[in-house]
Amino acid sequence: MSLAVDRTALDRTAPPDPADVLARQAARESAARTYARTFRIVPVHARGMTVTGADGSRYLDCLSGAGTLALGHNHPVVVEAVQRVIERGAPWHALDIATPEKDEFTDALFAALPPGLAGHAKVHFCGPAGTDAVEAALKLARTATGRSGVAAFTGAYHGMTAGALAASGGVAVKEPMTGVAAEATRLPYPHAYRCPFGLGDASGEVSARYVERLLDDPNGGIVPPAAMILEAVQGEGGVVPAPLPWLREMRRITAERGIPLVVDEVQTGVGRTGTMWAIDAAGVEPDVMVLSKAIGGSLPLAVVVYADHLDTWAPGAHTGTFRGTTLAMAAGAATLRHVLAERLPERAEVLGRRLRAGLTTLASAHPSIGEVRGRGLMNGIELVEPDAAPDDCGARPAAPGLAVAVRAECLRRGLIVELGGRHDSVVRLLPPLVMTDEEAGAVLDRLDAALTAAEREHRA
Repeated sequence: MSLAVDRTALDRTAPPDPADVLARQAARESAARTYARTFRIVPVHARGMTVTGADGSRYLDCLSGAGTLALGHNHPVVVEAVQRVIERGAPWHALDIATPEKDEFTDALFAALPPGLAGHAKVHFCGPAGTDAVEAALKLARTATGRSGVAAFTGAYHGMTAGALAASGGVAVKEPMTGVAAEATRLPYPHAYRCPFGLGDASGEVSARYVERLLDDPNGGIVPPAAMILEAVQGEGGVVPAPLPWLREMRRITAERGIPLVVDEVQTGVGRTGTMWAIDAAGVEPDVMVLSKAIGGSLPLAVVVYADHLDTWAPGAHTGTFRGTTLAMAAGAATLRHVLAERLPERAEVLGRRLRAGLTTLASAHPSIGEVRGRGLMNGIELVEPDAAPDDCGARPAAPGLAVAVRAECLRRGLIVELGGRHDSVVRLLPPLVMTDEEAGAVLDRLDAALTAAEREHRA
């Protein structure tokens, strides 16, 4: 039998017919596919923030692999790191066996961690998705404390596996799965615009007081939990930054009660929010950090970093075949070092402020923008029905249909954005940290035009 490779398909230079590709994949893929339904494009080339489709159309990518591409597409630092591994013939796959690439990645990671945690931290390599790292973090806390419950928050998103889904807030994907939420106690996340208490800016203070009293109430119905898990900025929940005093209160409350604090930095980490880790802005250090997405330099990688006093689980307590491939570790190490060397978190903070100022200017011209919010280069605008009556906090009803139209109009104008938040009414902007001032201006211009077109259609 011949093992010769037919190189006809491999050597093709002409891009495929996008209509054919889209039709074939629609016919073969599952009903659960998501982005492919919304973005009817076939990317064939990408560099930095620009993606080129098979039909030659060019797009500014403000999705960035849901925050995975900290340095954008095909950054030279990442490409060089991957090529170096390939050229020296290193093993691409070694389970969790020691390799020089793993050692290099761990060095780069510990150099980037909050100093207090880095001095007594352990790292566990998980399966290559953030949801597996969440599962590992919860398993770690349950093993160390001997407790089982988890305290989690409204609006949260931690992944799609059973434990991570139980800690998440979205009802639609949990509803068909009987019993999936049994182990999670839901607590109110502070959100001034959609305040769970109807108190607006007092949301953070009241939430902290409620959480503390509920945990201490002998008739409150909460068995002491194994962990509290939170996001310092909720991403899928609608780009909702937690007030920094509230984060400090969560650290105090959990520390005083011996509850491990788990911070999910899957989307917020590696400079995204203007600090290396979103929790850094509050000046506190968690017991556990869950890391994925950008941590692998755009390749699949996920780890849990935690205080060494929690390291009580047995060998094999959490395993997985793809516990960090060599290529991802090399790409991740290169990305971490580049982000720190080039001070990209500071750049994200400065450019993020400019971007939010531009979005606020758009809000003055577009009454359908209910609120502009974000931190660093993790930003969003919540779209509302401008003619509807506001609630007690001044928020108008969400406009999910308008948000869908804005996303579509953005794509027509060469801008890739995604939705999130309650009713998917928040247009989210997650550009790479290497976005230029000129690209930021183009994003605002295209979004402005998309809003104008979508609002006109919505009114009609």
